[in-house]
Amino acid sequence: MAVYTQVTPDDLDRLLLDFDLGSQVALEGIQGGIENTNYFVTLKQDKQEQQYVLTLFEELSGEELPFFVELAQWQAERGIPLPYGITDRNGIAQKRLNDRPAILQPRFAGRHIARDQLKPEHCAEVGRALARFHTASQDFYLSRQAHRGVFWWRSESRRIQSLLSAEDAALLLNEVKLFDELREQGDKLPSGIIHGDLFHDNVLFDGDKLSAILDIYNAATAFWLFDLAIVANDWCSLPNGKIDPAREQALLKAYNSERPFVDFEHEAWPILTRTAAMRFWLSRLIPALGVEQGTRSGDVETKIKDPDELKQILLARIETPAALPQ
Repeated sequence: MAVYTQVTPDDLDRLLLDFDLGSQVALEGIQGGIENTNYFVTLKQDKQEQQYVLTLFEELSGEELPFFVELAQWQAERGIPLPYGITDRNGIAQKRLNDRPAILQPRFAGRHIARDQLKPEHCAEVGRALARFHTASQDFYLSRQAHRGVFWWRSESRRIQSLLSAEDAALLLNEVKLFDELREQGDKLPSGIIHGDLFHDNVLFDGDKLSAILDIYNAATAFWLFDLAIVANDWCSLPNGKIDPAREQALLKAYNSERPFVDFEHEAWPILTRTAAMRFWLSRLIPALGVEQGTRSGDVETKIKDPDELKQILLARIETPAALPQ
């Protein structure tokens, strides 16, 4: 579940004293998710009910959160459909509740679509939305190094190699090395703010139309194409790790229609699809090996995801190198 910190109606009423949003009608914990505490909040003002989402951050500190609050407001002002922190009557969005940083956000209509129900139309929708997310943030005035970026995967791959089979250790270290070689030519790749975690369960659809991008709390400054590779590996993969070409082409063509690829991105794409698979394989390997304790506050155990899923995608990307549409 995703309620690690309990919020009572009285707690919420104290928070609402800072806002002019009406009175509390309902407070409901949201199931699912693994990083933050989330509640649906229903408020009533002038006889009209409105729904919001209250998020309490279990890992991000109050010092880290302003980057994401500013980014969400920046994107929302430019028409990107994503939750953003609502400001109180003093213009402040970032609050503190029950010893956690907290924000109150609008709730978007829509539902998650299971991976086995994803169609090329859904992939095209997210391709266009991701390209718009990238271009909308190209003048954003803040930057952030990824929490689990290149420096992290260099050190962590070395730290766990003795716990892996010789074959897996060699595979992991080779993929890290391959990205380091690409990074030496990084000035040829467009970069800026990326979402960093745009898996299919971080998007809402109203019918077959994308209604919201969720969970920007892995956003960082990186290659835009790496962000697209994360999406391609998740949204376009089959149960055996291979890639559905119809879904991937729909994704890439739609992205390209909003932000055309530059020449070097065609060369970098097959490498970055492998890097994206490696990065999430590594992040799943660590808790699966017991190297890190997968818990949150209150000794709530989090779900450990299967690392082999990403390993199979990586092997498929090696066997059949990816290509961008011409």
